[in-house]
Amino acid sequence: MDSINVSLLYFFLASSKHQKKMYKPLLRWLIKLVGMRPQTVEIEPGTVMNFWVPNETPNKSKNSNNKAVVLIHGFGADGITTWQFQVLALARKFKVYVPDLVFFGGSITDRSERSPEFQAECVAKGLKKLGVERCSLVGLSYGGMVGFKMAEMYPDLVDSMVLSCSAMALTKSISDAALERIGFKSWSDYLLPDSVQGVKIFFDIATFKLPWKLDWIPNFVYKHYLEVMYDNKEQREELLKALVIDDKDFTIPHHPQRVHLLWGENDTIFNKEVVNNLMWQLGDRATLQYIEKAGHLVEVEQPCVYNKHLQEILTTLLEDGHQKQRNF
Repeated sequence: MDSINVSLLYFFLASSKHQKKMYKPLLRWLIKLVGMRPQTVEIEPGTVMNFWVPNETPNKSKNSNNKAVVLIHGFGADGITTWQFQVLALARKFKVYVPDLVFFGGSITDRSERSPEFQAECVAKGLKKLGVERCSLVGLSYGGMVGFKMAEMYPDLVDSMVLSCSAMALTKSISDAALERIGFKSWSDYLLPDSVQGVKIFFDIATFKLPWKLDWIPNFVYKHYLEVMYDNKEQREELLKALVIDDKDFTIPHHPQRVHLLWGENDTIFNKEVVNNLMWQLGDRATLQYIEKAGHLVEVEQPCVYNKHLQEILTTLLEDGHQKQRNF
C-alpha cells in the first residue's frame, strides 16, 4: 500500500471499535509522548467538553499564547482521531489544543441549542478556562464553519485561521448543490449512514484514492465503525438540521483575521466553485493553496504534504501576529 492508503487505513481503524483494544490506547500514548494530555472542562453546569491540551499551560509559559493552535474537527470523527497525524507533527513546536465538539467524543450538553454558534461558544469558553488568550484556528469541514463563527463572535480570541474543505456558512444554495453532486437528499443520509454500504459510500465520496474496496477488509470492521462513529445519532441529526440556513438569512460577516485556505484539490463535497465563492467573500484577507490527489479528508489522505504546508502557514501566521503585537 502507498502512504495515502496507509494513513487512511489508520484513520479507519482508529474510528472503529478496535480503537478501544488496540489503536486508541497506542494513539493516546503517542499523543502524551509529544507533551499533551486529555482534560475535561465544564463549560457551564450541564455542558462538558473534552480537550487534549499541552502539559504546559499558557500561564506557565511566557510566549505560549503566541503559539496556541486549536484544531477543530469535522463531522466524521472526534478531535484526536481526525487530527492524529497533525498533532504528532505540531505538538513539539506549538501549543496544540484539540476539543471534541458537543456530542462528539464524550462532550455533552443538556441545553437544546444545536447551532454552529453554540459549538463556537462552547469551544471559546473552554479555551478561556484553559488560559488561552489568543490562538490560531485550524478547522476542517464542519469544524471550519464553527471556526468562522468563533472568529466572528470572539475576534479578541481568534487571531488567524486555516480552513480546509469548508464554507463560511452552509447556506441552502451551497447545501443543495453539494448534495446534488454527491447524490444525496440530506446530510443525515450521507453523514449518518445506517448500513455498512453507507459507510463505504461515505469514504468513497470523501476521499480521492480509496483503499476501502480491498477485499481483505471484512464487513465487521465497517459494522464496528458504524457503531462507534454514530453515537448520539439523534443529537447529531439535530446538529445537521441547524447547520443549513436560508440564503436570505446569511450576511457576509467582516473577519479581521488572516485566513488561509488549505484544500484537497479533488474535494467533491466543497469543490472549487465553493472555494472561489469563499475567496470572494474573504477578499484580500485570504490566501489559497491546493493539495493534489486529495479529497475532502485531505488531512488523512495526504498527511505529510498537509502537515508541511500547515506548519509553514502557522509559523508565518503566528510570527506575523507576534510582530503585530510588539508593534502595537
